[in-house]
Amino acid sequence: MALPEKQPVQKKFIDPVAVKKSISQRLVVNNVTKVVFLIGLLFGLVVLGILLFGVIRDGAAWLSLDFLQNSPSRRPANAGVYPALMGSIFLMLLIIPMIFILGVGAAIYLEEYAKKSRMTSFIEVNISNLAGVPSIVFGLLGLTFFVRNMGFGSTLIAGALTLALMSLPVVIVSSQEAIRAVPQAMRHASLALGASKWQTTFKVVLPASLPGVITGIILAVSRAIGETAPLIMVGAAIFIARAPEGIFSEFTALPIQIYNWTSRPQADFQGLAAAGIIVLMVILLTMNSLAIWIRNRFSKRY
Repeated sequence: MALPEKQPVQKKFIDPVAVKKSISQRLVVNNVTKVVFLIGLLFGLVVLGILLFGVIRDGAAWLSLDFLQNSPSRRPANAGVYPALMGSIFLMLLIIPMIFILGVGAAIYLEEYAKKSRMTSFIEVNISNLAGVPSIVFGLLGLTFFVRNMGFGSTLIAGALTLALMSLPVVIVSSQEAIRAVPQAMRHASLALGASKWQTTFKVVLPASLPGVITGIILAVSRAIGETAPLIMVGAAIFIARAPEGIFSEFTALPIQIYNWTSRPQADFQGLAAAGIIVLMVILLTMNSLAIWIRNRFSKRY
């Protein structure tokens, strides 16, 4: 007796109604998310625009060549920002070589020479954590170690070392990322041609990663030069009428001078503080623009 043939069962793997409903829900969530992100962006831009408008409105009238050349004074009409401006420039000139040598050297060792182990991972995690430590903590460290233990006092070199210490974690992490992004094929090709590890690192890996390394250094210095808390902790002068003459001179910086003027009750000093903020912003925007130009200029080579 022959068995009846089984009729093929047509299963519905896709339910058109359910798919349509799911797509509609996703579109609603997508549109809501887009609106939330747009509101966040607009809120930030509006707040930034209001702050910039207020600073430029209050400080533009005080900006002049005399403002850049004069020393601070009790009379607002004669007050200037020259010692603080020179102090900030000297700090930058001292910080950049420190963090380049120490920060890039540490990144090269961790990426190119150190064996991957638990100890290496532990060090890298702690360096990343140090990048998020508040600047006041580095100020306390600088006060204890550089100012008191090493006997530098409240000098320019103590302030530069403290800011360099604060910038090192950022430089190390950004340099590691730039070195890690260099293709392994370039290293292998260099080694295959007979180059040593040292030659491959300094003639292939470092030039290829230089745009990212320099960008990280400039951004770290930009952050450091706008810091106030570490400089107050190491004893930067609130009022000083001359520019630093050497690394062991007393000094002040633009954030300290701005902080001093904003603490005065007179309206004229508030205008001077706004003018100082404009000068500081011009320096920071110039450095950030330089970082972008370097990244775009040298990244085309590789």
